[in-house]
Amino acid sequence: MKLPIRYLSAAGVALAAAATLSAADFHDWAPTPPMGWNSFDCFGLSLTEAQAKEQAEAMIKQLKPFGWNVFVIDHQWYNDNQKGFQSDIRHQFAMDEYGRFIPAPERFPSSKDGKGLKPLADYMHERGLKIGVHLMRGIPRQAVRENTKVKGTNYRAQDIVNMRSTCPWNQDMYGVDMSKPGAQEYYDSVFEQFAEWGLDFIKIDDLSRPYATAEIEGIRKAIDKCGRPIILSLSPGDTPIQNGAHADRHANMWRVSDDFWDRWEPLRGMFGRLHRWEPYRIKGSWPDADMLPFGIIEFTRPTNFTHDEMRLCFTLWSIARSPLILGADMTKLDDWTLKLLTNKEVIEINQNSENNRQLIQDGDLIVWTADVPGSQDKYLAFFNTGTSEYNKYDRRKAILESDGIGLNGVPEEELSANIRGSKILALAVIDDGYGSSYSHSAWIQPEISGPAGTKKLVDMKWASAQAGWGAVRNGLTSDGQEIDGIGTHALSLIVYKLPEGYDTFKSKVKLVDNSDSRNRLKFLVLNEKAFEQPSPETSDIKVDLSSIGLSGKVVVRDLWEGKEIGTAEGTFTCEKLPCHTTRLYRLSPAK
Repeated sequence: MKLPIRYLSAAGVALAAAATLSAADFHDWAPTPPMGWNSFDCFGLSLTEAQAKEQAEAMIKQLKPFGWNVFVIDHQWYNDNQKGFQSDIRHQFAMDEYGRFIPAPERFPSSKDGKGLKPLADYMHERGLKIGVHLMRGIPRQAVRENTKVKGTNYRAQDIVNMRSTCPWNQDMYGVDMSKPGAQEYYDSVFEQFAEWGLDFIKIDDLSRPYATAEIEGIRKAIDKCGRPIILSLSPGDTPIQNGAHADRHANMWRVSDDFWDRWEPLRGMFGRLHRWEPYRIKGSWPDADMLPFGIIEFTRPTNFTHDEMRLCFTLWSIARSPLILGADMTKLDDWTLKLLTNKEVIEINQNSENNRQLIQDGDLIVWTADVPGSQDKYLAFFNTGTSEYNKYDRRKAILESDGIGLNGVPEEELSANIRGSKILALAVIDDGYGSSYSHSAWIQPEISGPAGTKKLVDMKWASAQAGWGAVRNGLTSDGQEIDGIGTHALSLIVYKLPEGYDTFKSKVKLVDNSDSRNRLKFLVLNEKAFEQPSPETSDIKVDLSSIGLSGKVVVRDLWEGKEIGTAEGTFTCEKLPCHTTRLYRLSPAK
């Protein structure tokens, strides 16, 4: 006899819910790309409960009416000692008897007395928001040291750990050996706790590169057992493209790049990344281009992106249907940025379009298109990714290019280049095709010499310097280690104006110690010849409308300007598009 639910035990209700959830398709939990906010870009590892509530109230007032509703607390919410962006592993983490992280009570006071994140989750849910947290892959090293129990089993942390499986850039965790008894039960217990708290979203780091197949599968099983629909986000990228089909079957979103910050070159590089992931973009599983570093970030600084670059970035994320996760301080959004983030017609592309794809790439000029469901209408997004500034150069005209430094290459190399007669000296670092665009790199003891003597570059002022993340620094690596040279990241370019009397450049080049050993970079030495043909200031881009299935006269609507601008027939030309800018249109067959 089938009893009414009121006669079932609590355990029976939970089992019934879990069975129903397991039978469901997790893709249904994210039918459109998630839209929300993540604390990392602005607060690093230090967000408090009070700050979370301030951000949530700003989100509810300004962004939630337009679909932004996921609130994510990033890394080390279990550490009371966090103040900025660097992980402090000397501090004892907040953890329960089963080796599971719990909120740091000084930062999240409502979590005391075993309440966990449930009070904060209730606060978010009452206001119509979803809540999520960041987690590292594996089991805490602290749990292994203490050999904590695995809940519901006779096993302990040391029975399931793989101490050879570690994250190269974070020391919180060891990997879990999914072949060992108790391993699945550990992940089951973690997500059981998350479900009890009422979490809706989990971002798990150190899963995508290298791709942790067994643990991803274990996490998928644990979520499906927990009785709550929890969206799963895999991080960081570049997720290997060969694992795309597996990601589709196990995750709601996965990163296609390392951490994305407010620098032009990583933004420019995102076009290729999103284009190659087109075959794996399906309903419920979304290639993720990472957070939008707009507005005020890193506590107090304004984004380095110009208005044009923010609009270009938001257009690309929207037409490529990347999740839209904001990194800004939402209590300090300026009017221009808020208007950008709340353009209903642009958001509609991200949330409700089909057949999204790159249509044209002609050098720096790129066009994406998408279909409007239930109609013959089409979207067209035009991008000019060229620039007349120093970060545009012809690699073929480099004076010298290093071997691949890192993976399957050499750990470091000493470069010597003839710069006689050069007016500028430019030092570039590029990704050698391994998704290493945020690796820490360094020019060690760089100097110029000649009849005028020898001069160290660290004693010279550069004309310009930019990096894929952070800042170029004399005497320090990007994360503050002292070096005899210049610290930077990949996708960087440093330009000096050369004084007379110097004809030779020398430097050692390397990935610095904290870089992932799987990466590989190349170091380039250039002069003014590599910059002789800058992109034109503006360009025209023409599209044959038959290539997107349109014939006859069409009405053209400018979605950023919010108005119709005329008609086209046969072809449509985006005229005089400046560098670093975008235009976005909806084309509708004329009645």
